[in-house]
Amino acid sequence: MKKIVTLLLIVLLGQWTYAKEFKVRGPQGGLAMTLTLPDGFDTETDSCPLVILMHGIFSSKNFTPMPTIAKQLAKKGLASIRFNFGGHWSSEGKMELMTIEKEITDALAMWEYACSLPYVNKIGLLGHSQGGVVASMTAGRIAAMGDTAKPLYGLALLAPASVLKNACRNGGLFDAKFDPADPPEYVRCFGMMKLGREYLLSTQQLDIYGTAEVYRGPVRIIHGSNDRLVPMWCSEDFKKTYGEAAELVVVDGENHRLSKKTKEVARLVVEFFTNI
Repeated sequence: MKKIVTLLLIVLLGQWTYAKEFKVRGPQGGLAMTLTLPDGFDTETDSCPLVILMHGIFSSKNFTPMPTIAKQLAKKGLASIRFNFGGHWSSEGKMELMTIEKEITDALAMWEYACSLPYVNKIGLLGHSQGGVVASMTAGRIAAMGDTAKPLYGLALLAPASVLKNACRNGGLFDAKFDPADPPEYVRCFGMMKLGREYLLSTQQLDIYGTAEVYRGPVRIIHGSNDRLVPMWCSEDFKKTYGEAAELVVVDGENHRLSKKTKEVARLVVEFFTNI
């Protein structure tokens, strides 16, 4: 029993210490993040682009494909920040209080932090799945601001899950079923992940493409041909939204998690952000 109490104290102390290190805060509190710089990079004398990486629903900055993308960006001289949205894993907050609008606020807070870094000369955004929706709408919000401290120079969307709006309107999200007009306090997805009533209602009202289209810079959309969670029409609709500014790259045989050809996906991302 004494060992268990000691272990719990260590864990709690570790969490408290970690929380004191939060540099960026969103609506639900501190956002855990990882800054990856190119090898040998001197923050006092060097400068480089930076890409903000946004994971999908229930996911993490440390889950595929984010660490691989960050590593490959660094090899080509680009910095990156990957972070956990509020309510996800090592960030503060609760999953059942998460909404896409709150995640956009998280992303804008991370944007402001990236703009404050003196060695960053321009910033790109990347989002996977729900993070793709967040990245697209965040880019639109940034574009609507006009002049910013650092330019937004590119947007990469990996299997952007605009289908979430349809799913919430139809009352069926993953394995959860609910009345879309009057959802419960929360639903459980996969038996353990909670999504709250506010998420289920607010997602139905999102103007995803209308917000996204304000951004008119370069866009690369990447989608796996074997994605069983997000249909290809989501990426095709984003392509139509952005028009000639966007290209859609289909990775043959890749799944939604981007776990089969992660290095290929990372190569496509790095190629995009280094050539624009």
